Amino acid sequence: MTSSPARTASESRPPITPQAAAQVLRDVRASAPLVQCLTNIVVANFTANVLLAAGAAPAMVDSPEEAGILAGVASAVLINLGTLTTAQEAGMRVAVAAADDAGVPWVLDPVAIGALPMRTKLAGDLAEQRPRVIRGNASEIAAIVGGMGGRGVDSTATPDDAAGAAAEVARRFGTVAAVSGALDLLTDGRRTVRIAAGNALLTKVTGVGCSLGALIAACSAVTDDALLASAAATSLVCVAGDVAAARTVGLGSFAVALLDAISTLDADAAAAAVVGA
Repeated sequence: MTSSPARTASESRPPITPQAAAQVLRDVRASAPLVQCLTNIVVANFTANVLLAAGAAPAMVDSPEEAGILAGVASAVLINLGTLTTAQEAGMRVAVAAADDAGVPWVLDPVAIGALPMRTKLAGDLAEQRPRVIRGNASEIAAIVGGMGGRGVDSTATPDDAAGAAAEVARRFGTVAAVSGALDLLTDGRRTVRIAAGNALLTKVTGVGCSLGALIAACSAVTDDALLASAAATSLVCVAGDVAAARTVGLGSFAVALLDAISTLDADAAAAAVVGA
């Protein structure tokens, strides 16, 4: 099989450094990229607030009649399968086609695939269209290449369990596989990055992982290195989680403190958690 353009480009990419990731976060704040989110109803509000806190501009447009129009002019697009409906699927397919035609980067978050057939088929179809990044938990990433998937939105595998599947996803679809977990693992099939930060409370607030997908999309709007974009976004959320956990005593205040931390963290402090390889 011939190498995809994304794969070929990754061969000449430099290692991912905290300094480069910090610059991506600064560029997001400076340029306020417009991120179209075709996402699930459970997390739409939190996702929009995370994007605003990071300096991006959210647009929650997923109707088939409008999704393609906005995708063609947006800075980046998020496709999140969390509460998939037939109408939303149509909007997603239209948005991806328009984004591809316009050269707009888009991110796929294949929520809860593996056991549920409608979203599993859609995730497979969209993966073949080579999203800039595929972000999910370990079970979701494994399911993209035929694994069993997890328990609903929960993962039954660790990022290390999915390391081989992540590399396969990256190589097969010419993308970056961003695996969330206790230690986040990101790979483009050649380079691998881990994020040395994050608190267990991040898994207890609805929408954190889905919002991370949107933030990866925002970062993809300011760099054509998808692995760097993924590292910058993931480090910001994970370090902000550590900061928020140190300031709060419960989940309600943690969610608010997480937004505070995302909006106020120094870019260099946020990106310090990036460990390249």
